[in-house]
Amino acid sequence: MSRNFRQEQILKVIGARPVHSQAELAEALRRAGVAATQVTLSRDLKKLGLVKTAAGYAVLGAAERRPQVEAVPAWAHVVREFVRDLRAAQNLLVVKTEPGAAPTVAAALDTARWTELAGSLAGDDTVLLVCENVRRRMQIEQRMRSLVGAVKVG
Repeated sequence: MSRNFRQEQILKVIGARPVHSQAELAEALRRAGVAATQVTLSRDLKKLGLVKTAAGYAVLGAAERRPQVEAVPAWAHVVREFVRDLRAAQNLLVVKTEPGAAPTVAAALDTARWTELAGSLAGDDTVLLVCENVRRRMQIEQRMRSLVGAVKVG
């Protein structure tokens, strides 16, 4: 298993729920099929810039940020700029973009690390978002609609 994959799984676990100890993190990873020793986890946590807070592990500096002065994330800007239409299909969300912008939108959404999103696939002007179920697709769709404003329903 690659280091990058393991680190992505760590971020996924920490993004999904509070994790208060390395033992708890190791157990969550084990349930996801990822084996990691305490030494490896310590190294990964440091490399990822994660620190232990009262609320669990968090990105270094995130606990000190004030929400009212936090900048708009880059992914939100990309979604606002390039998304033109959203079309729901069961657990899938088809995102229409400006021509040539789909890979940029897909990459931006991947960096957002939304736990509702299982994955994305980009063409030239279309991104296919895959969610676990319809409820999670609706959460993603609502979040995206709030970013782009009144987008035409397909």
